[in-house]
Amino acid sequence: MSVVYLALDQGTSSTRAMLFDAGGRTVAAVQTPLASSYPTPGWVEQHPEDIWQTSLLVCQQVLAQAPAGSRVRAMGITNQRETVMLWERRSGTAVGPAVVWQDRRTAVDCAQLRADGLESWLQARTGLLADPYFSATKIRWLLDHVPDARRRAEAGELAVGTVDSFLVYRLTEGQRHVTDATNASRTLLFNLHTGRWDDELLRLFNVPVALLPEIVDSAGSLGVASARWLGTALPITGVAGDQQAALIGQACLQAGMTKSTYGTGCFMLANAGTQVPTSTHRLLGTVAYRFAGQTHYGLEGSIFVAGVAVQWLRDKLKLVANAAETEAIAVRREGDARGVVLVPAFVGLGAPQWDADARGLISGLTLDSDADDLVVATLQAVAFQTHDLLQAAAGDGVRPAVLRVDGGMVANNWLCQFLADMIDGPVERPEVTETTALGAAMLAALGVGDVPGLSALHAWWRPERRFEPRMIAATRFALLRGWQQAVERALSRASPTQGD
Repeated sequence: MSVVYLALDQGTSSTRAMLFDAGGRTVAAVQTPLASSYPTPGWVEQHPEDIWQTSLLVCQQVLAQAPAGSRVRAMGITNQRETVMLWERRSGTAVGPAVVWQDRRTAVDCAQLRADGLESWLQARTGLLADPYFSATKIRWLLDHVPDARRRAEAGELAVGTVDSFLVYRLTEGQRHVTDATNASRTLLFNLHTGRWDDELLRLFNVPVALLPEIVDSAGSLGVASARWLGTALPITGVAGDQQAALIGQACLQAGMTKSTYGTGCFMLANAGTQVPTSTHRLLGTVAYRFAGQTHYGLEGSIFVAGVAVQWLRDKLKLVANAAETEAIAVRREGDARGVVLVPAFVGLGAPQWDADARGLISGLTLDSDADDLVVATLQAVAFQTHDLLQAAAGDGVRPAVLRVDGGMVANNWLCQFLADMIDGPVERPEVTETTALGAAMLAALGVGDVPGLSALHAWWRPERRFEPRMIAATRFALLRGWQQAVERALSRASPTQGD
């Protein structure tokens, strides 16, 4: 009887479930979209029940596609990080919205933390910066704005968590309120050095510790999904935030190995080994994975807008009917945006600028500019931002020999080649580009004891294509200079927008 592993990949714009065999090959996949709402500029919300229902639906559908005679051995979960919600402990029903990682409603709070001189202290303790991207200020906002939430929280009636925690709670029918160390490390409440929730941080953000989940390893016995939901009781043996899951799925299991994932946003993550990293170039220190009590750390750069910019071209501007058209346009135009530069700061800028109040900008327009210029500029912006992340990482001492890429956008061959040209180094695309889900399956196999250790997971990764740089240096320099000038114009000059 063959063994397969279920991976639930709950992302920002879609929820996916996949089955993988014991060699990391895809057996079946199901995906469904997930909607977000934008109640006011800078706010991004999702409905927790939509997250739950789409997760349940894709799992049930993909399990129905399991090959005859196969056995689903275990389940791994990976999730959009930093997104948080409150729910009732008794019923598991969410109280208020899911506040999504892209949400900027707490920008004023974070600006006050910086004004109070707390950012360097926060970074030393958590590896993170004072930015609304992270969960702590979102949690405080929910407690202060959802009716009666703080009183109920202090009475022990509510639980809080990131998406992984919510899904495990619901799948286990309230038996386990846990989060793995990778997700915990994205909250601004987790001490990288102690590996625990930090009392001083909890006081700073006014978050009762009783609300929070237990922190567990990324692989191990994490709970059992109820047969009520999946038709059979299924061990949950792997959990990791999406970018850490992609690092594992790319088999970046040695210090210095680096991957970059292109989904809704773009996230570069380098394996930093077993020592807590310190960035002097505004990158983030984070937990890469924790197994058998041993923590491995990562150095991360986050770009808030990547694939979602292509959705903007499609849904808002109606310039393309689908993402595949962008590659055809770039090839037809030979990658020339004719001086047009897009800075996609639709929800601020992430690393290395970390400007929550920057806004999108298009520069270089002339009367001859057309829709194709903007399409090409949108793709170029993804590569320009990746270049900036790798430059920052180099300043922190991480210089990968090769960049491994994954996510939906890297199906675009032109984009992968342009990435190689901009970073002036090789780019490798794996056979399985949905490495986030693959990483969740790897953790499930590791946690259930089917692989002897992390090093055995290298065999699950297989390359599909390698892109070598071929652009002349002068052209690269000119493109990057135009980008840097546009970013400078997009950076905010005013104080953060006030809001409640």
